[in-house]
Amino acid sequence: MDPIVEVVALVLGFISWVMVGVCLPNRYWRTSTVDGNVITTSTIYENLWMSCATDSTGVHNCREFPSLLRLSGYIQASRALMITSIVLGTFGLVFALIGLQCSKAGGENYVLKGRIAGAAGVMFMFQGVCTMIAVSWYAFNITQDFFDPFYPGIRYEIGEGLYIGWCSAVLAIAGGACLTCSCQIGTAEKYPLPYQPRGTIYSGAAPTRSVAASTYGRNAYV
Repeated sequence: MDPIVEVVALVLGFISWVMVGVCLPNRYWRTSTVDGNVITTSTIYENLWMSCATDSTGVHNCREFPSLLRLSGYIQASRALMITSIVLGTFGLVFALIGLQCSKAGGENYVLKGRIAGAAGVMFMFQGVCTMIAVSWYAFNITQDFFDPFYPGIRYEIGEGLYIGWCSAVLAIAGGACLTCSCQIGTAEKYPLPYQPRGTIYSGAAPTRSVAASTYGRNAYV
């Protein structure tokens, strides 16, 4: 395993985990559009947990969604995926800190540490996939309602929270891929196959010779 690649992967995973934590409570997942409105008196913005409104004087009010069961299915799924993403990122960071070569945690068993680091890379990639699905699904519903000419409700645009989520997903997938590939390359280089001439079979035991032949030579035999 390359220690530099491991450290870079750990940094990418940590940044992506922090960005998920910033993205989840961000209020601007979607904002009401001003397209086609002559006079705008208030702006509405929402996320997975609440809906807020602000007027031209700067006063804003927020209210949490009253019932989980009345929410749209994609909002409930996005909540579950984002929470799963944070949990996977937390375990990925813990496993990565244990599996690094420069870390003293986990002892000196580098084979076990490599497997733990590989598991951390897989968790980072799953974190990125969960975040990508959540924000992309949410953005798809925004664009679907925006371009629907028969949609009677308020039209929204993509907010900054979704862009943070996309960046977090890309960093998590990149960090997890680097960590996993580094562990695989390190394992292949650590156990190279011994060189064997063509036609020979390596048995693992040292070749034996007759004691008499090594002591007296060929002339000792008739």
